[in-house]
Amino acid sequence: MKALVIIPTYNEADNVKHIIAEVLKQDKKLEILIVDDNSPDETAALVQEIQKTTKRLHLIKRAGKLGLGSAYVEGFKFALKSDYDCVFEMDADFSHDPDMIPLMLQEIKNQDLVIGSRYIKGINVVNWPLKRLILSYFAAKYVRCITGMPINDPTGGFKCFRREVLKAIDLDNILSDGYSFQVEMNYRTWLKKFRILEIPIVFTDRRSGQSKMSKRIVREAIYMVWKLRYMHLKGKI
Repeated sequence: MKALVIIPTYNEADNVKHIIAEVLKQDKKLEILIVDDNSPDETAALVQEIQKTTKRLHLIKRAGKLGLGSAYVEGFKFALKSDYDCVFEMDADFSHDPDMIPLMLQEIKNQDLVIGSRYIKGINVVNWPLKRLILSYFAAKYVRCITGMPINDPTGGFKCFRREVLKAIDLDNILSDGYSFQVEMNYRTWLKKFRILEIPIVFTDRRSGQSKMSKRIVREAIYMVWKLRYMHLKGKI
C-alpha cells in the first residue's frame, strides 16, 4: 500500500532529523509529510536539507502556529490529492514508536482505522507525571461515556486511516483544532460505521523539546465532546 506518514512540527529541530530516518527505514513504500507551523528553530530548513537526499520526504510550510487539527487536515488533503492508500498521524518527538508502523500497515489491510492505544491493555505510558497520566486516562473514560464510542484511547494521536475514511469525512467542516481533533476524527469515523481496530502501544514521553499541552487545549477538549454529541443528535454530523 502507498502510505504517507503526516508529522506536524513546531520547534522540533532536535527531533525531526532522527524521526524522519527512523520512519523511512520501516518500509520502502513509506513517505513522510512534515507540516511545519513556521518553527522559530528552523525545523523546516532542516527538513529541506534532508529533502535533497530523498524523494520520499515532503514539506508544507505554514505561515504561523495554526494548530494541530488544521495541520492534519492540510496533510489529509495533500494525501488525497496524491493518491495515497493509507495515511498515518504521528508525533515528531518519539512518543510514538516508529517500529510499530509495520504492524499498523499490516492491520490496515483489513481495517479502516487503526489506533495505537495506550489503554487497551492496562496503562502503557512511560515518563509522564502522575497528574498528567490521571488526566489523560480519565479523559479517555469521559469521552467514551459521553460519545458512546467503544474506543479505549480516543485521544491518542498515533493512528492510520484508509483513504476511504478521509474521503467520507467532510474535512472542511472539522470543528476541533487541539487534541480534541483526535476525538472528533474517531467519532466521525465511528458514526460512519467504518471498521476500527485498537492495537496496544507503549507511549513514551518526548525525548527532547517542550510539550504542546496547555490548559486551553484541555478546556477545548472538555467542551468539544459535548458539542460533537449535540451535533450528532441534531443530525448535523
